[in-house]
Amino acid sequence: MTDSTLLVLGGEPAPRLDRLSGRARVVHARDEESLAALLPSADALLVWDFTTDVLRGAWPGEGRRPRWVHTASAGVDRLLFPELTDSDAVVTNARGIFEQPIAEYVAGLVIALAKDFPGSWELQRRRQWRHRETMRLAGSRAVVAGSGPIGRAIGRTLAALGVVVELVGRTARENDAEFHRVYGNAALKDLLPSADWVIAAAPLTEDTHGMFDAQAFSLMRPTARFINVGRGQLVVARDLTEALVKGSLAGAALDVFEEEPLPPDSPLWDAPGLLVSPHMSGDTVGWRDALAEQFMDNFDRWVAGEPLVNVVDKRLGYVPVP
Repeated sequence: MTDSTLLVLGGEPAPRLDRLSGRARVVHARDEESLAALLPSADALLVWDFTTDVLRGAWPGEGRRPRWVHTASAGVDRLLFPELTDSDAVVTNARGIFEQPIAEYVAGLVIALAKDFPGSWELQRRRQWRHRETMRLAGSRAVVAGSGPIGRAIGRTLAALGVVVELVGRTARENDAEFHRVYGNAALKDLLPSADWVIAAAPLTEDTHGMFDAQAFSLMRPTARFINVGRGQLVVARDLTEALVKGSLAGAALDVFEEEPLPPDSPLWDAPGLLVSPHMSGDTVGWRDALAEQFMDNFDRWVAGEPLVNVVDKRLGYVPVP
């Protein structure tokens, strides 16, 4: 395929697509109006600004439209509106870029919470010398909701710290090569009461929306901590805030939120024992260059007529794990 048109949706700084020079016409859309005007002439669409929702309103209902849509993110929930899902466009994602950085971030949170680093920093700020005993990680139990690449990377990293990991996914699996067993989502309620750590890393689908609500938090022990690095909509924020205020949970950490940026008046800012971070768990130095390289590698496949990598099952909402 030659002389193809690649449309890049938003994002600052723009992706470095040097390898495409002379091979494709690259055009940029910054808003819904320019996107709607350019989509019918585009062969492929790179959703570089994966936080935007403008594609839903701009996607052509009929006629010519991109045959391939790639998002520079692991989650694809913003793309799976009916018009795109029902079209013949192939959707790919950035699987392979964020897994280990997110796993390291989660491990850092687990260590920080177990060893009460926030408490030490606060006591240091007050110039108070107060000895405490902290939690031993080895032998503690973690339930990781999400059995895809991110959940598995989290599980491996925590297991290296001696944490016993129970992985939960859409489909139960016996004899899993890595974790021996993967529990189905229906088993989550039975696993929560024995968990010291509950980590949300599932894709956002109809089945996972609001999966961590008042009922789920009521099943957790008061010494448990909750971490969400999946999607904000996995959690009913009001219910989490209430659990923390009541002391039903020992603490929590959120890196993703239903509304981003988190509004200044959100009750989450003041929830006791909650650590807020601005959707940064997967963003390490050089991550944008890695995303661009991954896309250009897939572009080479597309031009050559070879199978694309990271093809999303648009009905399931994620790249199926073999």
